[in-house]
Order: sequence, then C-alpha cells, then structure tokens
Amino acid sequence: MKIGNSSIALALLAYYAVPSIAYSSNDNNVRSGPSNPEVSRRNLLAKAGATAMLFGGLSSNSRMALAEEVVVAAEEDTLTPLYFGVGCFWHIQHEFIEGERSILGRNDHQLTSAAGYAGGKSTDKEGRVCYHNFQGVADYGKLGHGEVVGMTIPQSKIKDFSALYFSLYNPRTKDRVDPQDKGGEYRSLLGLPGGTSHASYPLVEAEATKAGFKLVEGKGNDPDTLGKQIVYVYDTKKFPFYQGEVYHQYHNDFQSPAYGKAYNLLADLALEEGRIKGTGCPDRI
Repeated sequence: MKIGNSSIALALLAYYAVPSIAYSSNDNNVRSGPSNPEVSRRNLLAKAGATAMLFGGLSSNSRMALAEEVVVAAEEDTLTPLYFGVGCFWHIQHEFIEGERSILGRNDHQLTSAAGYAGGKSTDKEGRVCYHNFQGVADYGKLGHGEVVGMTIPQSKIKDFSALYFSLYNPRTKDRVDPQDKGGEYRSLLGLPGGTSHASYPLVEAEATKAGFKLVEGKGNDPDTLGKQIVYVYDTKKFPFYQGEVYHQYHNDFQSPAYGKAYNLLADLALEEGRIKGTGCPDRI
C-alpha cells in the first residue's frame, strides 16, 4: 500500500495533536498537562516535520518534499528571526537588503537586515558585543563571535533566503569573496531558532548541498572556515544575534562600487524608526 506525503503529514499532525503537552505561543515556555489546550501549530508542525525525516520507508526526495509540505502548512506569516554570515558584513547586509526588497517586497520602512555579531559564548559584563575599538570594550573577536547579518523574515521564505546566502560565495573557490580577511570573526555561519531542529533546516541543508557546502553544528567560539566549505549552524536561543554599531549599518564595502547616499542614509531612517538602536559600544551616536 502506497502512502503519500500528505497522508503521512496528516498522520504526524494527528499524533502530535494529543494534548499531553501544551505549547504556549512563546516557544520558550512549555507547560505540561491538559489544563491549557493551546497548541502552537508552528511547534506542532516542526516536531512532525522532524519526525517525518526518520521515516525509513521514504526516499530522500520524498522526505524533502514532506519537509516542504510541513513548512508551507505552517503559518506562512510566522516571522522568524535568523542570521547569516560569510566574511565582512557590509556587503552581506546590502545583499540581504536587496533580498528583502525583491523576495518580500519590503520598502525602506520595513527592512530588518542589520549588521551584527553572533556565534560567541559570551559578552562583557554589561551584555555588550562590540567591534574592535581602541578602548578594548567587548571586542567581538576576543569574545568568539563572527560577523553576521540578522533579519526577521516569514518562515516560508527561509529556503529562498538560504539560496540567496549560498549565492554570495565565490562560485569558483567555494569560499567567501574576501579571503584576505582571516580568522574566526569571518567564518561562515547561520542561526535558526532551534538550530538543526528547526522545521526548515532540511531545506537550508538542501541549498547548502546544492552549493557544495556541508552544514556543521556550531559549538560557539568556532574557528575560521576558510578553505573548508563548511558552514556552522547555531541555535539562536543559545547563540543570539547582537546588533552591530550604528556606524556599521548600510555601509559601503570593498567588493563593489559605493552603494550610494540613499542607501547609506537608510541607517538614519532605521535608527529614527527604532529598527536599529544604540548598543552601548563605542559608536557615532
């Protein structure tokens, strides 16, 4: 008897709908017992999708198709915070800003991509992570962080943004476009809520494989990835995104001609509207 992906997905949903554990709308809070019947469909689908990957009777193509069904079945407007990094964040921020415009149709007031830091195990005692500075305050390199761009996008678009991310590598060398910058600060990394257990992880992994990269679970303070064709994957709950200084936002880079004054001034607009903020690090504000 042949069972289709949709049937399996429905069966998994039915299985996980048993109200022995109720998940609140806040993913960090789990309450046991049937007293609260609220079940987050996003969490339920994520668990179902992860379990579906274990079905030995499905081909790899079928498992991938099922993962896509599970993600699409989830609330498509569920906004998901995540980050991507590969080399200097100036160029990467620009490319993801363009991605927000082209993939999501966002305007200047809706852009979320911000340059920042992630992947380190610690901050300073005030919770800061800062760029290299003469005062020696919370240096991100010494704290084990890498340069990344954080954003908030619909869960249904994680695959598209992953494809964009892997297109930013040099297709000939399979490395970052600025290999002259060396060290763990410039390693390749990405962060998802739950890391490798996120419902969209199989889709991200498929894009990595297609581009010739291997995803490796990050442990924090990881070394450079130059010449290795690997990308560290972090759980954003354990390794959160720290926004970079205002002077780093919407910055020109050394890989392309200047992006123009209109692009640079988006930093002031984002600051005025509260989409970026002061970090407590040495900065221009």
